[in-house]
Amino acid sequence: METLDAIKSRIKVASYADRPIPEEVLEQILEAGRRSPSSRNQQRWTFILVQERDTLQRLSRVWRGAAHIADSAATVAVAAPPSDDPRTIASVHFDLGQAMMSMQLAATDLGVGTRHASVEDWQLGAQILGLPDEWRLSWMMGLGYPADRDVKPVQSHNRKPFNEVVHHERWGG
Repeated sequence: METLDAIKSRIKVASYADRPIPEEVLEQILEAGRRSPSSRNQQRWTFILVQERDTLQRLSRVWRGAAHIADSAATVAVAAPPSDDPRTIASVHFDLGQAMMSMQLAATDLGVGTRHASVEDWQLGAQILGLPDEWRLSWMMGLGYPADRDVKPVQSHNRKPFNEVVHHERWGG
């Protein structure tokens, strides 16, 4: 799949098919996250691949919008070191967003659907995953083959018109 096709094909998966993802596919998705750009190449992240059903069900309780994690074929839990410095927090979350998007695009390219989730109860997440004190669960990304459609470019999308979000040289230009 071409990069732009992967971008146009990536959607939030509503429900996953009961189908495992091959290990080599999961490794390619994780490699995309590992190779993502990061501020000063600090790579302040760690990725935990979760496939055990019991653990997925427990992780689905770290945020009210994470119920889909319980039904995913696998989930990538993304953790980072905490900080009290606003600049560091912004930088780390920007890097984590880039890593998440890289993994989403790689998954889409490989025919795997994704759906991300925030984390509210990071203490519960840390307990479930056995994270050391210097790491905090930040995001999760459910992975699985969509139950209701193939991964392919979406023709009808719910996006704002191009000229409403893109400006040249200045606002309104």
